Amino acid sequence: MGVRDAAVAGQFYAGTEEELRRQIKWCFQHELGPGEIPKEKYAKRVRGFVVPHAGYMYSGPVAAHAYARLMMQDPPDFFVVIGPNHTGLGAGVAATDDNFRTPLGIAKNHTEFVREIVGDVISLDPVAHMYEHSVEVQIPFLQYLFGDVRIIPIVMMDQRLDTARNVGHVLRDAIADKNVVLIASTDFSHYVPKKIAYEKDKMAIDSILKGDVDGLYDTITEHSISMCGYGPVAAVLTALNAKEGELLKYATSGDIAPMLEVVGYASIAIY
Repeated sequence: MGVRDAAVAGQFYAGTEEELRRQIKWCFQHELGPGEIPKEKYAKRVRGFVVPHAGYMYSGPVAAHAYARLMMQDPPDFFVVIGPNHTGLGAGVAATDDNFRTPLGIAKNHTEFVREIVGDVISLDPVAHMYEHSVEVQIPFLQYLFGDVRIIPIVMMDQRLDTARNVGHVLRDAIADKNVVLIASTDFSHYVPKKIAYEKDKMAIDSILKGDVDGLYDTITEHSISMCGYGPVAAVLTALNAKEGELLKYATSGDIAPMLEVVGYASIAIY
C-alpha cells in the first residue's frame, strides 16, 4: 500500500485546497447545479449512483446533483468507485490498495475489502490507476462533503458484458452485509451535436433507470452511443440487483459553454 498522488489536479479540477473548495461550492450553486448542499434527510436510501467525470468546469454542476442526494442520507462506511480505464495501462479490471491524495487530503483505501474482491475477475494493479482520472475526480467531492473517507478504486478497461456482470457479482457478494455506496463514473455521448446527445443519451439513461443491463448494451451498440463507462454502470446495476433508478440531472458541456460538439453528463440515483 502506498499513496497515489493526484494525476489531474490543476487540470480537471483546481490544484489547491482553497481553490478546490471554492470550485466545488460553485458546482453546487451553479444554475445547472442543485443549489446549496441539502440539510434535510431523504426517506429512500440510495446505494448506487451514476456520476460524470469530466472537468469540473463542465460536468461538476451535474455531478453535484448526485452528491447533494448522497448528503440526504447517513454516510456509508466506505465508497466503491468504479470508472473506465481511458489510459490503456494495466489489467483489464483493476483495483488498487493505494491511498489517494488530492488537494483536500488523503482518502484512505479500504484495503481489507480490496483483498476480499481481488481474484480471477478483479486484479490488484496500481499501474492501471496511475494516470486515470475517472475515479480520481469523484474523490474531492466525497472529501468536501464527508472529510475523511474510505474508498475502493476500480477501473475497467475490459467493459464487455460478461466482464461487467462478473464484476457486479463479485461486488454483490462482498457488500452483502456492509454499509457501502457504489459510484459508477461515466460520461455519455462524446463530441456530437447537442440535439443528438440529448436524443441518444436518453435511450441509454432509460435502460439504466430500469436496471436493464442487456438493454443498455444493446442500445449503445445499436445507436452508436459513445458512452465511456458503460461497464462500470452495468457492474453497479448488477451488484445492486437494480430495478429502479432516478434521473437527478442531465446536461451537456454545450449547456455550460457554447460549442458545436458536446459531451453528455448525467447524475442518476440507483435503488
